[in-house]
Amino acid sequence: MASAGTTTSANYASTIAMRPTQFLFRRLRRLALTTKQANKGFYKGTGSGSTGRHTKHGGYIIEWEKVRTYCTPVDLKVFGLTPFVTKKMPPTKGHFERDPKGALSGSLYLQRWKDENGED
Repeated sequence: MASAGTTTSANYASTIAMRPTQFLFRRLRRLALTTKQANKGFYKGTGSGSTGRHTKHGGYIIEWEKVRTYCTPVDLKVFGLTPFVTKKMPPTKGHFERDPKGALSGSLYLQRWKDENGED
């Protein structure tokens, strides 16, 4: 029987077996901190920042000086930088140019149904 000051080989093996090696431990330190590695109450967030404040009645007030605004150049035709999306892209499927109400227009649906099935 082992005394209080000594450890048994089974107890020692179980504590050592669950630790990463020093090389892996160094690599783990360089990674970003996650909520599972930190203490209780750690909230990482998304880095988006606030755009206003909460009221005591449960509402939210937008503070417009905190809202991000992006300024575009006045004349994009002569602007040197290019957008991430090409300007030569064909219209996407589901874009309805014939009806100003768009895809949810009932009149366009009925007109197409009459064209395909005839008048009743």
